[in-house]
Amino acid sequence: MAGKKRNKKKLAKKWLHEYRLVVLNEDTFEERFSYKLTRLNVFVAFTLSAILLIALTTVLIAFTPIREYIPGYSSTKLKNQAVDLTFKTDSLQKAIALNNQYYNSIRRVLSGEVDSLAFSRENLTLEPIDPATVDFSANEADSLLRIEVEQEEKFNTFETNMTQIEIALFPPVKGSISSPYNIDDKHYAVDVVTTKDAPVKAAADGTVIFSEWSSATGYVILVEHDYGLISVYKHNSSLSKEQGEVVKAGEVIAIVGNTGELTTGPHLHFELWIDGYPVDPTNYINFE
Repeated sequence: MAGKKRNKKKLAKKWLHEYRLVVLNEDTFEERFSYKLTRLNVFVAFTLSAILLIALTTVLIAFTPIREYIPGYSSTKLKNQAVDLTFKTDSLQKAIALNNQYYNSIRRVLSGEVDSLAFSRENLTLEPIDPATVDFSANEADSLLRIEVEQEEKFNTFETNMTQIEIALFPPVKGSISSPYNIDDKHYAVDVVTTKDAPVKAAADGTVIFSEWSSATGYVILVEHDYGLISVYKHNSSLSKEQGEVVKAGEVIAIVGNTGELTTGPHLHFELWIDGYPVDPTNYINFE
């Protein structure tokens, strides 16, 4: 026990033994300044300096742009750009998915898998209404709503109704109509009989969204125009435009033929669709 106490005293004396750090003038040996130091003071000073240096370095790396120059740390600007690109990519993927869904729906309707008017014309049943029992007098709410709608429509010059669209449609071919547009027979097109190998021209400026072979209707091409208008050309002998190409009104896009199972001779099966619903092409184009 006495030995241990003696060792502890020697260790304490060693750590607390004072030393003097003197700075002298080299020429005159004049004392400029001096410090009293112990080994314990020097150890504590070095330890505190190291801790302070580590803390300062951590703060600089964590909260200042200096960290961008340290290998392994990414730039804040690059992170923000990556986030923006991620959002834009997600939006583009959603837009592409919606367009694909829209085009697939059109293909299903045109191929006969879905009848776009089946619900509205066959499955919709309405109870008869006696006009004598209906009150047609306008109340205050109706009058206010009418005024509000009239104010909104006062400066609205863009019309989406097919009858109001100001677009010139070019006749795809010239000839006689052998089978007219007939909703009751589910014939949403006109069959125009013309000479074999006659050029089929685009009805208006647009983009080809479908250009393929179909066993039922032969070579088929679809062109998407402005205002949600789509023109369809079936039973062609060949196609001169591919999907994604931009065409002008009157530009040759196919050749009249007699391809497909649902044909009885050279003719053009021509359809017009607006916002997913068929319209009578003879109301907008003169085929004679």
